[in-house]
Amino acid sequence: MLSTRVITCLDVHNGRTVKGVNFVNLIDAGDPVEQAKLYSNLGADEICFLDISATNEKRRVMFNVISKTAESCFVPLTVGGGVNDIKDFKDLLSCGADKVSINSSAVYNPDLIQLSSDKFGNQCVVLAIDAIENFKMKSGYEVTTHGGRKKTNLDALDWAIKGEKYGAGEILLTSMSADGTKSGYNLKLTRLISENVSIPVIASGGAGSPKDMVEVILKSGASAVLAASIFHFGIHSISSVKKEMFKNGIHVRDCGF
Repeated sequence: MLSTRVITCLDVHNGRTVKGVNFVNLIDAGDPVEQAKLYSNLGADEICFLDISATNEKRRVMFNVISKTAESCFVPLTVGGGVNDIKDFKDLLSCGADKVSINSSAVYNPDLIQLSSDKFGNQCVVLAIDAIENFKMKSGYEVTTHGGRKKTNLDALDWAIKGEKYGAGEILLTSMSADGTKSGYNLKLTRLISENVSIPVIASGGAGSPKDMVEVILKSGASAVLAASIFHFGIHSISSVKKEMFKNGIHVRDCGF
């Protein structure tokens, strides 16, 4: 049986980990290199490094910081932000990333999903979907890019299905309205996507407690849970999340409890 993964997210801006609500009002949350090392030692199953300002600033991701981050942790590292072409994929994998997350670039150039999947394998390709409620959409959710700043008129469910067809190996699904609120994941959105694709779905946006993480797995079919605020600010630990999962019959990788 595959273990349900607990993923810590490092939203990085100007070389520092930050966290806000709905991707704004950012608060400094520490050094990403040190945090990656800490979370790796504390039992995180994976670490996700997102350069949240790279796309808006029209620059490439910070390869030097990513290289140092990869050296400091001993669990799989997913990197995203400012990835525009196949060369960015190659460079990120070369400097230590295990997977590459693409969002805006995939929307505007869907062929990038297939090109990267064909060249590096779909296990390296994570399609990030930042969704907002829009009842004009068939599914009720619309895909956004540039950290939620730009609407796309793409239906979130249609895009998830197409992303899998193009070769994405995993979907990182973020509810933009829930992000940073610590009020719980968007169960409806997560269930909608999970039930209609066969690749793993990582639930993101809104984690406030271990019970939220249990709920999104048992009620919405998520394959993994991602959180930032509750770990960065010491509200809950990775161990406490895994204990709650284990107590509820969810298979997790042991982290010493």
